[in-house]
Amino acid sequence: MARSTLLSSLKALRLRPAVPDEDQAHLRRLPIRRGPVNIARQVMLRSANVGLTAAYRLYRADPALWRFTARNYHPALERFAQLNAWMICQHASLDVPAYQDHLARSGYEFSWWDLNSYTPTSKDGYVRRYQEATRCWNGRIDVAGTVVDESSGSSGTPFNWMRSKQELDTVHKNVAGYVTTLFGEENLFCINAFSMGAWATGTNTGQAMAKIAMVKNTGPDLDKILDTMRHFGPRFTYLITAYPPFLKHLTDRMEAAGDEFAEFRLNGFVGGEAMTEGLRDHLQRRFHRVYSGYGASDLTIGMGGETDLSVTLRRELIADSAFRTRVLGEDETRIPMVFQYNPLETYLETTKDDELVVTINSAAVMSPRLRYNIGDEARLLSFPEMVELTADFPDLVPRLKRAYRHQRMKLPFLLLFGRTDSTISYMGANIYPVDVQNGLYRDPQVARLIESFQIELLQTDELEQRPTLHVQLHEPQLHPDADLDDDARADLAQTLASGMLKHLASVSRDVAESLEEDESAGDLRVHVHRWRTGPFADDASRRKIKNVYLRTGES
Repeated sequence: MARSTLLSSLKALRLRPAVPDEDQAHLRRLPIRRGPVNIARQVMLRSANVGLTAAYRLYRADPALWRFTARNYHPALERFAQLNAWMICQHASLDVPAYQDHLARSGYEFSWWDLNSYTPTSKDGYVRRYQEATRCWNGRIDVAGTVVDESSGSSGTPFNWMRSKQELDTVHKNVAGYVTTLFGEENLFCINAFSMGAWATGTNTGQAMAKIAMVKNTGPDLDKILDTMRHFGPRFTYLITAYPPFLKHLTDRMEAAGDEFAEFRLNGFVGGEAMTEGLRDHLQRRFHRVYSGYGASDLTIGMGGETDLSVTLRRELIADSAFRTRVLGEDETRIPMVFQYNPLETYLETTKDDELVVTINSAAVMSPRLRYNIGDEARLLSFPEMVELTADFPDLVPRLKRAYRHQRMKLPFLLLFGRTDSTISYMGANIYPVDVQNGLYRDPQVARLIESFQIELLQTDELEQRPTLHVQLHEPQLHPDADLDDDARADLAQTLASGMLKHLASVSRDVAESLEEDESAGDLRVHVHRWRTGPFADDASRRKIKNVYLRTGES
């Protein structure tokens, strides 16, 4: 066995990996490696990586083992997780052509155990620059069993994210382990209402749930879901997976049906966008428990998830300003989503600007994610740090202990504020400020009236979140045409809403597909404000170099 490992390691030392002919020309342009090759170091690192991969495969073998690991996680394992992230990056520096070039261009120098020595990657600085094959191990795409996920950026140009069969199997086992920790696995029937389109969330959720439950992939079809529940009756524990707004629509339909579904035991699992606690309260009129998960097309699904403990913490951040100040600081009024995550699977870091950097700790990832800056703003807290922060709040501690007893996960916490580029997500589609700006300024006669804009997800009286666009008109003294009365502003808002929706659908496949699957995705709300009124009233007291495009907060 040792001889086999040594031979495979020595074979892997070739400077130019074997790749398909069509990629040879591109690879010849890459400075695959610079500097001498340390064979002994490489053999040791490759052998250690094989051992770590085998160990990870073992604890994912059964959801019970996954739960045991999460419930017995110790902060000391953080160092082990960081070491594994370092080894994944080092392995990639040897066997991933694009990352070799990426490091060479940044002046990388090898340093034992120093994860910071590896240059971070990003969509613009890494993914756009290198072809798919060069970002894979040994420059090869494993074709059989690989699934391609699609996401649309601010330009509307789709990004394709490849996931190999082995990688997907790992993802599905992780999700299955997490879901059984939340809901158990006895008599579980998952109705998967995520989109079944080009996004991978829907298909991957269905495949993951099939490991622990009976599954029906309905997509976001209210009638089909209710018909399914009528057919199978209340003898199952139902888990409905969907985007938050859709779960709200389903709840309202069941409310309208009176007592028809009163005997059904329902749980909800949502993703794709943030969820307010007001919406959670509304959903739990019909659902026993509702949790959110965190993932991204760039990386993977199931990077983090809510628990009773994390939800209790988030509710306290909303209710108690003193606790919010203690955890987030005096000047922070935003309420983040609060997740728990497993560093052994996804090692998380934050930059000095609180941007989240992710390394997926698995060699099974065909195109490895190496210190990848996804553009999310976040903060990280270990389990002991959170215990210490809450110790001075005696009314909170007993509630946290009760919440902890449900899932008993000692994993660290991810406090997620959202995209640093002011993107908002709604029904699986991303809305970018640059697209909003282009839509507003299409008509020169309208554009000359507008000074600035802001976008937000605003909770309605029906507890649904809707993408809302606030438009500020120019100062009337300088632009008399912008001095519009109430009726004129209302007409302009209606015109902008209609035109904006058509523009967003034309530049974003994500938006267009959302509109086809659920007409409520087209409920874009526009409010036109006089200069320095409404959400722009504070502009007079603030000297801003840049416009603020995103309004955030917890309703």
